[in-house]
Formats: sequence, structure tokens, C-alpha cells
Amino acid sequence: MQGDVLARDCPSRQILQHVSSRWGGLVLIALRGSTLRFAELRRRIQGISERMLAQTLQVLEADGLLIRTDHGEVPPRVDYRLTPAGEEISARVFALSDWIESHLPELMALSSDAAGRTGR
Repeated sequence: MQGDVLARDCPSRQILQHVSSRWGGLVLIALRGSTLRFAELRRRIQGISERMLAQTLQVLEADGLLIRTDHGEVPPRVDYRLTPAGEEISARVFALSDWIESHLPELMALSSDAAGRTGR
């Protein structure tokens, strides 16, 4: 089945929404090429709450983009890593964030110019 993200009822739209959400893309970037525990992820992604990280991880797991491994130990040890599909999409999200970071001065100037033209 080929997706059409512009179609109202296409499941691809929901996945795009999860990946491009405020925290979804950052979780994908943080997990890129590594396996991390919850606390490690939370330290790596500054500003995310425990609740929001847990929700984001659940959504990305349900989308098939990451794997949660509970080792059944005390104290609890749970690891998160990307699936092959998660790694592929993470590389694309990372490429976008890398482009933004490398063009940040230019983008900030354009943003300031636009704000001046609209009176903001």
C-alpha cells in the first residue's frame, strides 16, 4: 500500500505527525545508532519531562520505529533502540536537523527580516 500523506485518512499522516512532533524527532536523533536507557535519553534530550518522554517512546514503539527491551531485573533495566525502519527515518530527520544547524545564522536573519516586515 502506497501512502498519501496529504490524504485526510491515510495512516502515513499520523506517523509523520509522530516523527515531526516536538519530541519525536529528537528521540529519533538521540537513539540514532545507539541503545539507551530511559534516564540516558532524558539527559540527552534537554527539557523533556519524564511523562512526555514515556509517551513519545510508547508512540514511536507503536509505530514500529523503536524496540523497548525490559531485562526483567531489579532494579528495572529497560533499553530502547531503533528498528531498521527507525534508523532509516532517524537518518532523514538527522539530515534535516543538520541542515537547520548549519544554516542557522541565515535562517535567524530571515526570521528577523520577516518579523520586521510583519510588525512583530
